[in-house]
Amino acid sequence: MRMSGAALPVVAAGCVGLGVTSLWWVLPAVGFSFLAGLRTERVRSAAVVFAVLVAGGVLVVGSVPAWILLGLRFVVLAVCTGMGPWLLGRFWRQSQELVRAGWERAERLEREQQLVAEQARLRERARIAQDMHDALGHDLSLIALRAGVLKLAPDLAEPHREAAQEIRAGAAAAVDRLGEVIGILRDEGDAGRGPADADIPHLVAEAAAAGLAVRSEITGEPDGFPRATEHAAYRVVQEALTNAAKHAPGAGVTVEVAYASEGARVRVANGPAPVAPGVPAAGGGRGLVGLAERVRLAGGSFAHGPGTDGGFEVVAELPRRPAGPVPPGPAAPPSPVRELRRARRRVGRTLAAVVLVPLVTAVLLTVALRAWTLYVVSLSVLDPEVYATLQVGQDQASVERVLPGHRLPYRPPNGSSTPAPPPGEGVSCVHYAITAQLFVDRAGDAYRLCFQDSRLVSRDVLVS
Repeated sequence: MRMSGAALPVVAAGCVGLGVTSLWWVLPAVGFSFLAGLRTERVRSAAVVFAVLVAGGVLVVGSVPAWILLGLRFVVLAVCTGMGPWLLGRFWRQSQELVRAGWERAERLEREQQLVAEQARLRERARIAQDMHDALGHDLSLIALRAGVLKLAPDLAEPHREAAQEIRAGAAAAVDRLGEVIGILRDEGDAGRGPADADIPHLVAEAAAAGLAVRSEITGEPDGFPRATEHAAYRVVQEALTNAAKHAPGAGVTVEVAYASEGARVRVANGPAPVAPGVPAAGGGRGLVGLAERVRLAGGSFAHGPGTDGGFEVVAELPRRPAGPVPPGPAAPPSPVRELRRARRRVGRTLAAVVLVPLVTAVLLTVALRAWTLYVVSLSVLDPEVYATLQVGQDQASVERVLPGHRLPYRPPNGSSTPAPPPGEGVSCVHYAITAQLFVDRAGDAYRLCFQDSRLVSRDVLVS
């Protein structure tokens, strides 16, 4: 059964605690601690569990002085079988995540390169489609207009008149099909590009030469206007003339362009269309939608609708400088390079923690344990002069009156020359420190007093 990541730190801490009583628990403690670091995603839960374990061990050693010698074993187990393996598991987990992040970055870069190439192709196709729709649609509309003029010639034979009508109908149908096929490919990123000869007077002259009754009024100069603004004005006039040639071929058209210091205003209006058989009455409206978007991207406003004389008009207000940028698209995803660097920093920090955290923890716990041991020893120091006055056979009550109030809570380590305690039943021995100072010759030595039947039966010096 697979153990959950939340339970692993608790089980590992329990094994570390049991390792104080039996070293057989060392291997399970190491294994569960490593798995806790490997499988636990959050650091806080494991850190809390190990902090509780250390705090509990400190409290137990502090409250039961006889277990001071076990405190050193607890420190070693907590650091070597608990904290160290957990940090190693954490390091292994993050190193594997770093490897995965590297492969994901490589795959993402490959996908991004493919997307960049695909977007470049799509932008070029959309630019071509845009120019074809605007330029070719305009030319086809002028062909239809010329065919309509030819059809109305009084000296034209009937077969030629029918041929002109067919040319006109075919050109109008071609314009509609062209809009259906490539009108949807328009890309707003290309709104600022256009033909180099974006000359509105030349455009008006071509429409007039094709037979459109057009009148123009252009004031001011376009000098200093952004290219996007100039091109937007050109496209507004071009699309409006195309629509007038398609839907109101016999009506007069007025083109008004005014350049001023604050911006440009473009207005194209045509009169009501005369009723004529064979002339299409309505279009799909795609050109007007495209014009509205093109003007918006140039920072202006666009309006269209019926005119005051029953005809149709379009009006574009284009600023010399856009009031603000076009609203941005959705935020870009995090950079894979930045994610990889963050993963590397995490692994580096964890590697440093694998070395420093157990070392610092071991030093702090050892210092705290040593300080507590010195404090306990200082309470159990027997003055050598008092020890010299004690005599074997002396009454236990009289001996205890001159002894310190505390005894050593542990049995001092014995040297090779340490005498054995006296044999017999009912013998009990107590130990007292000779000195609590660390850097003296007798540091670690102790007195041993053994009693039997309320009498002092031996007194010995234990040399460590």
